[in-house]
Amino acid sequence: MSTTVSNPLPNSPNSKKIVTAAIIGSALEFYDFVLYAFFAVYIGKAFFPSDDPFISLLLSLAVFGIGFITRPLGSIILGIVADRKGRKIALLLTILFITVGTIGLALTPSYASIGIAAPIIVLTCRLLQGFGLGGEVGPSSAFLIESAPSHKRGLFGSWQLACQGFAAIMAGAFGIIMILSLNTEDMFAWGWRVPFFLTLLLIPIALYLRNNMAETLHENDVNTLSSPTNSLHSSDKAHPSKTKKAYVPSVVKTGEFWRKVFIAFWAIAGITVPLYISIYMNTYATTTLKLSPAISMSATLVSGIAILMFAVLGGWLSDKFGRKNLMFWPRIVLVLISLPLFNYLVNNIGLSSLMITTFVLTGFTALSGGACLVAVPELFDRKIRATGLSVAYAGVAILFGSTTQPAIAWLIEWTGSPVAPAWYMMFIVSLSIIAVWFMEETGNKPLK
Repeated sequence: MSTTVSNPLPNSPNSKKIVTAAIIGSALEFYDFVLYAFFAVYIGKAFFPSDDPFISLLLSLAVFGIGFITRPLGSIILGIVADRKGRKIALLLTILFITVGTIGLALTPSYASIGIAAPIIVLTCRLLQGFGLGGEVGPSSAFLIESAPSHKRGLFGSWQLACQGFAAIMAGAFGIIMILSLNTEDMFAWGWRVPFFLTLLLIPIALYLRNNMAETLHENDVNTLSSPTNSLHSSDKAHPSKTKKAYVPSVVKTGEFWRKVFIAFWAIAGITVPLYISIYMNTYATTTLKLSPAISMSATLVSGIAILMFAVLGGWLSDKFGRKNLMFWPRIVLVLISLPLFNYLVNNIGLSSLMITTFVLTGFTALSGGACLVAVPELFDRKIRATGLSVAYAGVAILFGSTTQPAIAWLIEWTGSPVAPAWYMMFIVSLSIIAVWFMEETGNKPLK
């Protein structure tokens, strides 16, 4: 009896609920993770007070970047848990880690109250959140494309990025509500903490959905199970550890695997840097453009809308016109329009220019990203698909995700140029275009 079924979910009555479980987990974790970036100015004053506001902001952003350091660790450890104990328990653990980290951040007293213990606790919370998010992206992305009909893999897989847009919309909306409802003093004192507590409302739903996910669907990545109707070979049942022990060496010793990881790394970097710049637009508008917090927060809302809309569009179009076309051409456009858009924003400071700039830049990034987060896991064989994406994604997170926002803040301060983010974005995206050029087209091929 064969142990591999190409698409175990499309005809299952529970398929929509299971896919929703993957999406709500990613959305919940991204919401928690990016809230820190959105409220960086407030968090900086609460936990990293300084006579120089720039130093306070830079320390806050540096601790934000610390969270990316534990992402590779989360990918490896939770990946082992997924291989040995099942995907479901691993994905439940990701929610646990990020929830504990978020609650800890929301409850930690300020530096003025408990001194040096405050930033230490915040640092610990960031590390926990990064650990949880690191173990999320690979397994959930692989699961989404494996659960889809072959002609809709792009559409299904694009929800991995689209749900992050939904999370940004939630964070932006709650942020605007808080800023409009509270005065500046209350916002700095306690208002920024409220959106973190709102995470608790979705925790029971996410836990329920993930707890009811079919475990066998996740074990396809190591070819131990195929579907609820299929079973293991008798030899595998007798020696279940044989497959698991052979899994890791086969990955680390394969040159082809690491070649694909290198290409995937740069392909993902080309969407990660622009997306984190779009997340930073809220702080950029407040600190560099000197716009009000309410207007600045609109950048977060617009960014989330653009991600949600264009990521799904990019995935859908990639099913029709190929993954490479949707990854390549939007990045070309992004390189060409980044500097003109930032110049337009700086020379016409206001709500409309901020919204237009953020929407256009984020839209083209998400259009390419929706296809990218499908094409990358498609590069890898089923039994190493989640690992391949996790390793590439974690590398990008620690190298670019952890440094992009502090680097931009430093570049603006060092050069005195408010358009410095555009040059940084153009450089990284240009390198990613080269990687995309060398990627194979996977859109019209069966999964490996």
